[in-house]
Amino acid sequence: MKVADVFRVRNPEIRALHLTWIAFFITFYVWFNMAPLASSMLKSVNWLTADDLRLFAICNVALTIPARIVVGMALDRFGPRRVFSVLMVVMAIPALVFAFGNTMTQLLVSRLVLSSIGASFVVGIHMTALWFKPKDIGFAEGFYAGWGNFGSAAAAITLPTIALHMYGGEDGWRWAIAQSAIVMAGYGVYYWFAMTDGPEGTVHRKPRKAVALEVSSWGDMIKLILWTIPLVGVLGILVWRIQVMGYLSTTWALVCYGVIVAIVCYQIVQILRVNIPILKKGVPEDDKYPFNSVAALNSTYFANFGAELAVVSMLPMFFEETWSLSATAAGLIAASFAFVNLVARPMGGLVSDRMGNRRFVMLSYMFGISVGFALMGLLNSNWPLIIAVAITVFTSFFVQGAEGATFGIIPSIKRRLTGQISGMAGAYGNVGAVVYLTIYTFVTPTQFFYIIAGGAFISWLLCVMWLKEPESGFSEEYYVSSVDLQIEEEERRRQAGPAVS
Repeated sequence: MKVADVFRVRNPEIRALHLTWIAFFITFYVWFNMAPLASSMLKSVNWLTADDLRLFAICNVALTIPARIVVGMALDRFGPRRVFSVLMVVMAIPALVFAFGNTMTQLLVSRLVLSSIGASFVVGIHMTALWFKPKDIGFAEGFYAGWGNFGSAAAAITLPTIALHMYGGEDGWRWAIAQSAIVMAGYGVYYWFAMTDGPEGTVHRKPRKAVALEVSSWGDMIKLILWTIPLVGVLGILVWRIQVMGYLSTTWALVCYGVIVAIVCYQIVQILRVNIPILKKGVPEDDKYPFNSVAALNSTYFANFGAELAVVSMLPMFFEETWSLSATAAGLIAASFAFVNLVARPMGGLVSDRMGNRRFVMLSYMFGISVGFALMGLLNSNWPLIIAVAITVFTSFFVQGAEGATFGIIPSIKRRLTGQISGMAGAYGNVGAVVYLTIYTFVTPTQFFYIIAGGAFISWLLCVMWLKEPESGFSEEYYVSSVDLQIEEEERRRQAGPAVS
C-alpha cells in the first residue's frame, strides 16, 4: 500500500478507513472536550473549584481501562460496526448530562461513565484489520490511529472558539460540549448503515468464548492471569488519588478496593473457565500462538502510549517554567508533540510494512524512545529553546511511530482474537498513563523523563526476549487454523438451524 492510496476514496477499503478514523476522531474530540473549557466552567459555575476539575480529569480516564477490555470482548462477538455505532450513540448520553449538569454528582458520575468512550480506539483497530490484508495493515492502522487521535488536539483548538463566539454567554461551554455529543450520536447512526465488517464475503473469525482470552498452554494461562491483574488493579491508584484529594472517605475507599479485588477475581475465574477445558482437550499445533508476543506488545503500549498521555499533560508547564515562556507559547510548543502524530504514526506502520521485519521495526522504535526521553532528561534552561523543541519532536516521532508499529503486529498474532488482544494492549497504554502520572507527582521533570526512558528500555528488553515475528505478517490473507474452520462450520450449522425431516 502506498501513501497516495489514501486519496483513492472510491476503493471500498480506503472509504472504510476514512469513515473509521473519522469515527475515532469524533469520539476523542468528545472524550477531551472538558479541558479546553475548564476556565469557562469555573467562571460560569460558581460552586466549582479547580480541585473539582482535577477530580473530573481523573474520572475522565478511570473507566477507560476496563472499558477497553470489555469492548475487546464485545468486538470478537458482535463485530466492530455494531460496537462502534452503539458506543457513539450511548456515550452521547453522559456527554449531554455533563453538558447540562447542575450538581456535583451529575458532573462527577457523567464524566466517569463518559471515560468509557476511550475504548473507541480498539474498535477501529479491529475494523481496519478486517478491511486490509496483512501486508498493508501497518500503514492502515497507523493512519487510522494517527489521524483519529488528533481529535483531542482538535478539541483543544476549536472548542473555546465555539463556546465563546458561536454560542457566547455563561452557558456557551455547555452548548459546545452538547454539540460535540450530538454530532457523535448522529455519526454513530450513520456509521451503522455506512459500514460493513470487512469486504463482502469476509468471514468474521470469532473466538469460542468472548469472556476471556484463549491461550495455547498452561504456562501461557498463568502469564495471562499475571498480565490481567494490573489492568483492573491499577484502578486502586486512582481510588487512592481521589481519597488523598479528600473526595472519598476511608470507608468508601475500602469499598472501592473491595470491588476492584472482586473484579480481578472474577476475571481470573473466567480465564480458568475458558481455558482449562481447552487445554485439557489439547490445542492443535496449527492453532497455537505465542502469548509472549502479546505480553511484549502490552509492554510497548504501556511505554509508548502511556508515556504520550503522561508527557502531553506536563509538557506545557515544563517549557513554561524552564524557559520562562508565556502559557500560550509553551502550549503551542508542547502541541508539537501531538502534531507529529499525524505523520509519525502512519509512518511507523508504513515502515513496519515496507521493512519486511515487523519485529526489527518495533525494536528500533522502542530503543529510539529510550534515547529520546534520556535526551529530554538532559534539557534545562542552558539549552537553546530551538534544540529543546527539536529533541521533543525527535522523541515524539519515535513514540508515535512505536504506537503504529505495535498495532501493525497485533492483527497477525491470532486473527480471531484480534479484538481481545487489541483491547488488552490498548488498556495497557492507559495503565502506563496512570502509573507515569502518579510517579510524576513525586519527582522532578528531569527525573520523570529518565524514568520514562527506563520504562521504554525495559520494554525493548522484553521485546528482544519475547516478541516473535508474526508468521503471516506479510501475507495476502490471514492464517486460518483448523480450529478457525471448525468454529466457522459450527456457526454455519447454528445459523442453518435443525434439519427438517
